[in-house]
Formats: sequence, structure tokens, C-alpha cells
Amino acid sequence: MFEAPINLPQKRLKATWEKHDLVFKRPAKTSRETFKTKDTYLLKVGFKDEAIKGVGECSPLWSLSIDPRENYSEKLTWVCDHINNWQSFIYSSDLADYPSIQFGLEMALLDLQNGGEQVIYPSDFTLGKKNIEINGLIWMGDYEYMTQQIEAKIAAGFKCVKLKIGAINWEKEKALLQSIRNRFSADQIELRVDANGAFDSATAMEKLQVLADLQIHSIEQPILAKQWDKMKALCAKTPVPIALDEELIGVKLYAEKEDLLKTIQPQYIILKPSLIGGIKSCNEWIKIAEENNIGWWATSALEGNVGLSAIAQFAFQTGNQMPQGLGTGQLFETNFETPITLEGNTVIFKS
Repeated sequence: MFEAPINLPQKRLKATWEKHDLVFKRPAKTSRETFKTKDTYLLKVGFKDEAIKGVGECSPLWSLSIDPRENYSEKLTWVCDHINNWQSFIYSSDLADYPSIQFGLEMALLDLQNGGEQVIYPSDFTLGKKNIEINGLIWMGDYEYMTQQIEAKIAAGFKCVKLKIGAINWEKEKALLQSIRNRFSADQIELRVDANGAFDSATAMEKLQVLADLQIHSIEQPILAKQWDKMKALCAKTPVPIALDEELIGVKLYAEKEDLLKTIQPQYIILKPSLIGGIKSCNEWIKIAEENNIGWWATSALEGNVGLSAIAQFAFQTGNQMPQGLGTGQLFETNFETPITLEGNTVIFKS
């Protein structure tokens, strides 16, 4: 029911993989770390003796992914060696600890199924008839740098801006958010913030009230993951909606996903396919969330353009109209050539 609709003809397959290093134009800082480069891997699957290939991006985020770094290349080679048996292992224990490879394999197979044109889900989006609204992402830095980013996003037409918080002085972060609110009402600019678990649970509620007074749309992962009781208490009384992000990583079984959402009862969840097991897993999270009146949107996890395009296509076909977190493609010095590009506050697909 939840698996991606992969229906390949009964032909022999072949597969290869290659590693790429994505270099950031400027170091990207969160409350947890600073990114300068990003490992990513392209998985290419085709029919034997035919030129058409499907391409998928396996993009682990080593600081957050459960994917074992030391055995990653060996697992990719194993997938290529056993590609003709992909149905037996794509959603099995063989890849359960490699969510980024699950997503990359789904991508490559769906791309191959659709002719190798980087179309994962044919739609009005891939036909260029409709675009996807995204949030403008503001990376951490000093007050001046963050202010410059905000000015640029607003000038580009963004109506939803997401700020990484938790690394600089809290008073300065409050002042920055207040300066935006002084100029733009909540009707004009939707403000989202992402703490990446930076808040202490003892003082988190006080900070959430400050954010509520500033009419913040939502906060992602205010405290560190794996503290279900503390997160549940926050979600029950929070004055600003809470979105679970890192909390979803490593939760593999459907029953475990139900348990997490029914226990914590967040207002939103954030879907990052490379971190949580790809399309099938995202569909499971969406089903459980909607059954429990929990909202959601999709966000990239610093994939290159191949992965970013797949997430955009997936998000579009769900019908979710919220601004998605898909603006990371411009962070890198060089990137993969794909049909997606940014225009203002939207992602567009140019075939």
C-alpha cells in the first residue's frame, strides 16, 4: 500500500555508483555544527545492453543519519551486485540501517521506469505547468550576516522565511526576529525557526512564549530528540506549534511511528526522505500524521539537485500546499544538472 509504484519490465538490470563532494559556497552553520563540504553518492540503474539509466542520489548527513559511515561504500557495492533482486531487499532489514540508500534506490528505479529523464512522479509540476512554493532558509551567523540573508530573501519575494536559531546569543536572536516583525506582520511574512535541539528543556517553555509573542509559525525540534516525555509535555502546552524533525530519524517500523506520534502529539512533523527511509517511509508518516490531525511538510537534508528534485516531485504529488523546505540547491559551489531551478520563492521544473 505504501511502497512507491515501481513497476519495471522483466529485464536484467545493471547498476553502478559514484561518489561526489559538494562544496558549500559559505560554511553553513547550525546549533550543532558547521558544514563546509557534503558527501553524496549517485546510484545509476539501467537495463543491460540499453543506454537509458535511472539516477538516484544517496545523500547521508553524517552528523544525523543512522547510515553507518564506515561501511557505506561497501553497502552501495552490495546493492549494485544484487540489483536484480531489488524487490527482496529495498524495504527489508538489509537496508533498514541505510535510509539514504533506500531513497536513492527508489529514485533510480522510478527514474528508469519513467525513461531516465529525472522524472520520478509525472505531474503538472514535471510538465512545467505548476510550481512549488518554498521557504527561504536563513543560516546561522552573526547578527549582520543573518540580517543580510533575510533582506535578500524578502527582496526575492519569499513569503515564508525559516531561521536556524540556537547558536548565537538568545537576546540577539530575539532582536533579529523582532526586527522582522516590526517591518512585516504575520500576514505578510510567515516565520519558522529551527532550533536543532538547542533549547534546554528546563527553559524551553519560556523561550516558546517569546516566539509565540513574535507570532512565529512553528519551531522545529526545540529540544534534543529521544526525550519523549519532555517533548510530549512541551507539545501539550506550547504556545507556538512544534514540529518534530530529528525525532523521526531511526524510527523504522510502522508501529513505532504510530507510538511516537500518538505519544508526543506534535503539531507538525518534518519529512526528510534521506534521513527516514525514502518515499515509502514518508508515506507511512503522512498516513499516521493525518489520522492524528498532525500537519507536515517536506524538507531537504542537504542533498544535491538530484535528490532535491525527487523530494520536490514527491511533495507536489501529495497535494500539500504548505511552503516546502527545498531551497538548499544554491548552497553549493557546483551541483548536478537537473531540470529543477529556483525562481523567486518557488521551485520550477524545466524539462
